[in-house]
Amino acid sequence: MNIIVCIKQVPNTTNVQIDAETGRLKREGVESIINPFDEYAIEEGVRLKERTGGKVIVVTMGPPQAESALREAISRGADEAVLVSDRAFGGADTLATSYALASAIKAIGDYGVIFCGKQATDGDTAQVGPGIAEMLNIPHVAYVKKIEAIDDKSIKVERMMEDGYDLIESPVPVLLTVVKEINNPRIASLKGKMAAKKAVIKTFTATAINADAQKIGLNGSPTQVMKIFTPPQRAGGEKFSGEPAVVAKSLVDKLSETGVI
Repeated sequence: MNIIVCIKQVPNTTNVQIDAETGRLKREGVESIINPFDEYAIEEGVRLKERTGGKVIVVTMGPPQAESALREAISRGADEAVLVSDRAFGGADTLATSYALASAIKAIGDYGVIFCGKQATDGDTAQVGPGIAEMLNIPHVAYVKKIEAIDDKSIKVERMMEDGYDLIESPVPVLLTVVKEINNPRIASLKGKMAAKKAVIKTFTATAINADAQKIGLNGSPTQVMKIFTPPQRAGGEKFSGEPAVVAKSLVDKLSETGVI
């Protein structure tokens, strides 16, 4: 059973900057890393390969420099990597991104399970994984914390909930978005790093995946981020001190003054 893992490069969350003129994230010159939640998806894909056989194919959409994230995934146990890259994909929202990745997965073909991290740290929408599944017309399960059992026809997983977990059985192929509770990602080995350095990364253009020009990039994006900004810091509160009766009266007066009561 072949396994596909979708990953994304995101800005290092310790070094996020916003362009004052455009109101958008500055990506140029900013260190990029594998989306933290996707590290758990890579690890679970490799563990499933070790359990059932097949190979792990990692896929990402992005500019040429996103190749470094794919090589990092190979160093952690993935077998192959595909970079979905074309200027036509520029400006894609979650819908257009889901379409492009689903088209790339169709071009890859043979697969049983698709893994995604539950969300990306730069967007936090958690929409792309389910969007891919819908466009591939396959079932998907979100917030997966454990794979209980799997065979060629079905998979049984635990889906994390606020008060416990749901045990869900699904036919395969299936797409799973995973949470960090599912595993502890391994560190790349020396052998893995050598394999990553030698690996040939396949590049899929819009033409290669037969993408509809009206469904990719800005053309296929019904939602657009107009501006990102840092909210102002909260001002310090007012502190009352003294005898309880005086403090209580001062608090009531202040609440009345502000219209709270």
